[in-house]
Amino acid sequence: MQENKGFYGLGIAPGILDIISKIGFKIPTPIQEQAIPIAIEGKDVMGIAQTGTGKTLAFGIPIAQRISQGSGPALIIVPTRELAIQVAESLAKLCVPLRINTATLIGGEPIGRQFRQLSRSPQIIIGTPGRLIDHLEHKSINFSKTGILVLDEADRMLDMGFAPQLKKIKAAVPEDRQTLFFSATMPEEIVSLAKAYLKLPVRVEIAKSGTTAQNITQELFFVSHEKKPELLEKLLKEYRGSILIFSRLKFGAKRIAAHVRAMGHTAAELHSNRSLSQRKDALEGFKNGRYRILVATDIAARGIDVQHIEVVINYDLPDNAEDYVHRIGRTGRAGKSGHAISFARPNERGDVYAIERLIRTELPVSKLPILSGSNTPAPLAEREPRGNTRFGGSRGGRRSDAFRSKRSAGSWKPRSRY
Repeated sequence: MQENKGFYGLGIAPGILDIISKIGFKIPTPIQEQAIPIAIEGKDVMGIAQTGTGKTLAFGIPIAQRISQGSGPALIIVPTRELAIQVAESLAKLCVPLRINTATLIGGEPIGRQFRQLSRSPQIIIGTPGRLIDHLEHKSINFSKTGILVLDEADRMLDMGFAPQLKKIKAAVPEDRQTLFFSATMPEEIVSLAKAYLKLPVRVEIAKSGTTAQNITQELFFVSHEKKPELLEKLLKEYRGSILIFSRLKFGAKRIAAHVRAMGHTAAELHSNRSLSQRKDALEGFKNGRYRILVATDIAARGIDVQHIEVVINYDLPDNAEDYVHRIGRTGRAGKSGHAISFARPNERGDVYAIERLIRTELPVSKLPILSGSNTPAPLAEREPRGNTRFGGSRGGRRSDAFRSKRSAGSWKPRSRY
C-alpha cells in the first residue's frame, strides 16, 4: 500500500510533488521515506544510511519546502569539491522550478566568481569547510540568519581533519536553527560531534554503521605488490563496463592511470594534484563514457554519483576500514547490482580482518589466475587462524589500531596524500 503512494503521504507540498514526478522519482528510498516527514516538520535529524541511498533528496526536499514556506536560508557543508558539485546538481532540479537561488563555494576556482554568486542573495549555500572559512574571513558571507544547517558525510569531514573549521562555522550560525546530520558510519567521535550540533534529534538509521549494500558482491585477492599490475590487466579484460579503481595515494593513482592507458584503455585520474577543471573533466568524461576507467584516491569515495559502475577495484586497501564501505558503495547505486574487488598483500591480513569486523562479513577470497613467471596459479595466501594478532597490528597491516583511532579523531590529516 505504501509503495503505491510513492512520495505522497510524506508531507510534501503538491507543487514539489509535481517537480519530483517530472524529474522521474517515483518511489522514495528508505532514508527518504523516514527522514523527509521529520525534517519537513522542522525537527533535527540524525540520519545514518549507506552511500548511494538517496540522502541528498532526503534533506533537499525538506529544505526546498521549508524555504518556500519562509524559513531562513540553508547552509549545506560537504567534505569534498566533487560532492559539493554533485549536491548542487541534484538540488538544481528542485530549486530552479521553485526559483530558489543557490551558490556553490568550493576551493580550486576563482573566489571572484563566488562573490558574484553571493551577491544574488542565495537561499541555499553548498560549500566545503575550507572555502566557507575563506568567505567568513573575507566577510563576504554572513550566516547569522541561517535557518537550516546540513552536515553531509559528517564522518568523512571529521576523518579529513575538518573539526576546527566546523567549529568556526558552528559559532557563526544561530543556535536557534534546524540541523540535519547525515553520515554513513557512526563511530564515537561522530556521536560526540552530533551531540554538539543537534538538539533532541530524531535518529533515522536505515542500516547499522558499516553495513554494505546487499546488492554488491565482494571478492578478495591476496597478491604481491609486484603482481598487482598484471592481475589488474587480466581483470580489465574480463569486465567490459565502467570501472572505478581506488589507489591509497595520489602518486599511485597517477602511476596506475598511466599503466591502464598503456594497456589501451581510456582512463582518467582523480586526486588532489589535479586542478578543479581537470577533476571536473575526469568525472564528466567518466559519466559520459569518454573514459571507461577512473583511477581515484579516497577523495572520490563519497564524491562520485555515477550510475551503472560495473566494478569497483581496490588496488590498495584503504587507510581505515570505514573507507572500504564508501568505496564499494560507488557501485550498486540506487538498487542496481554491483561488484567490488580488493587486492591485499599477504602482510595486510590485519587490514582485511578490520574490514570484516566492521561489515560483519567475511570477504570471499578468490584464487589468483596464472600470472607471468608461473605455469601454475600463484599460491593463495593462507589466512591466519581467527584470534591470532587479529587487530593488534604486530603482524596485521600497515596501520595499528592506535594509528586508526588518531586518524578517526581528526588529529592526523592525510589530505595531501589524496
